[in-house]
Amino acid sequence: METNENLVEVLNDLIRINNDRIDGYEKAINEVEDIDLDLKGIFQKMANESRENINELSAEVRNLGGEVATGTTGSGKIYRVWMDIKATFTGHDRTSALESCEYGEDAAQEAYDDALATDADLPVDIRQMITNQKAELLESHNLIKKYRDVHQAVNN
Repeated sequence: METNENLVEVLNDLIRINNDRIDGYEKAINEVEDIDLDLKGIFQKMANESRENINELSAEVRNLGGEVATGTTGSGKIYRVWMDIKATFTGHDRTSALESCEYGEDAAQEAYDDALATDADLPVDIRQMITNQKAELLESHNLIKKYRDVHQAVNN
């Protein structure tokens, strides 16, 4: 039973970081200017990506007989990055928004690295699901970074 509890804890930590991503991207959508429709669309896509991740992770938690986490990492052990994203915006500019989101994406990657390095016994199918989600999140991270780099190049 110990294995299931440890595994449920690992999966719930990933649920929390995805909850953080949703909250962070929803705040980012509200913070960027109305003319930044491209960013609003990207941020919405990334929030939806985390909703899908949560659905997959929650199904596994339930299959293991665990209770699905509903909160964010503020109550967990990972990183409280996304919750403070709004505080990092300066003047609602694109660069600040993108830098904040990239920082949050770094935290998400670290959370997934921690999950894959856990001492909990990860069944092959769950390890594959976590690996796939991490790869999708890395694509999102790289997209945010690309937008940030392009925006900085244009404005320098």
